[in-house]
Amino acid sequence: MAGFILGAVVMLAISRQSEHEQRADVPDDMLSSGVASVLAVLPSSAVVLDRDDRVLRASSAARAFGLVRGESLMAAELLALARKVRRDGEIRESEIETAGRRFGQESTTFAVRVAPLGSHGQVLVLAEDQTESRRVEAVRRDFVANVSHELKTPVGALSLLAETIQDAADDPEAVTRFAGRMQHEAARLTYLVQDLITLSRIQGADPIPTPDAVAVDDVVHEAIDRCNTKASAKNITLVAGGREGLRTWGDEDLLVTALHNLIDNAVAYSPEHTRVVVSVRPVGDSVEVSVSDQGIGIPEFAQERIFERFFRVDTARSRATGGTGLGLAIVKHVAAAHSGEVTVWSKEGSGSTFTLRLPAFGGTAGVPASTTTPMEAAK
Repeated sequence: MAGFILGAVVMLAISRQSEHEQRADVPDDMLSSGVASVLAVLPSSAVVLDRDDRVLRASSAARAFGLVRGESLMAAELLALARKVRRDGEIRESEIETAGRRFGQESTTFAVRVAPLGSHGQVLVLAEDQTESRRVEAVRRDFVANVSHELKTPVGALSLLAETIQDAADDPEAVTRFAGRMQHEAARLTYLVQDLITLSRIQGADPIPTPDAVAVDDVVHEAIDRCNTKASAKNITLVAGGREGLRTWGDEDLLVTALHNLIDNAVAYSPEHTRVVVSVRPVGDSVEVSVSDQGIGIPEFAQERIFERFFRVDTARSRATGGTGLGLAIVKHVAAAHSGEVTVWSKEGSGSTFTLRLPAFGGTAGVPASTTTPMEAAK
């Protein structure tokens, strides 16, 4: 009897051990609540694979990017990494690039991290979208390259002119001529540095530090006054017209800078004996300040890019006018900082009209938009 009881106990123990081992060999298709909760709040695209490369769980971001379809991981590079991690248990990091999901869409770059999860052959895949950060980095590199190039030109010219003046010390006329050129290059360098400082000031996401009610008439008169000398040198008439007494909310110095850049641009690209019209009108809850010229106009292909930093339609002509290539970029950022916008209408040979739209102080400007053009308003 004792032997029978002992044998029964041993058999029961062996049966339970065998059942436990059998359960251990079966992969757990259900994630623990803690792991599932962590995956739900991760900002990255998260995918959990079982030991057969079947997707157990995938975040909505992973499916939106096309990394997962149904129960399959679509990126072959990620599958290869997951199998290596499952084989040796080592965490791996890499970078992959996937094609756009629609025709014409740019590819997406991911920084990926693959790690083992649990003891049943499960693998965790995390993919962080790096496309926007790469674009910003490319913009930064282009900006640094452009700034370096723009600074080298006047600095190099000043150095060369200084050497020339030293060699021509016995020729007063040459010294006077080269000194004038040095003043021109020094002024160009000053304008470039000032524009860079202004752009860096307004380019961030920080709000305007001390906004206040701004009289649009004062902004227009100050901007025109700053451009009078340059306009007079080309016999260009600056005309102000439209509604008076309107106000907007913001920073007066920044608004003067933006409008000055628009007027200065209009004067630079207009032929002699023409005029530039600055017109103000209320439109619903906004104030529109338009600058119209009778200049050479802007080609249609370039109108979407003219507000980019250092973009020039005609590089040779831009250098001749002494521009820094930052004026319109500053206008765009000033408008955005004031919750407004800047738009352009232009036709080659017929001139251009830049319109700065700003929110009216108090929420309404008074009258609906009309079909009168800025040139007609000033007549």
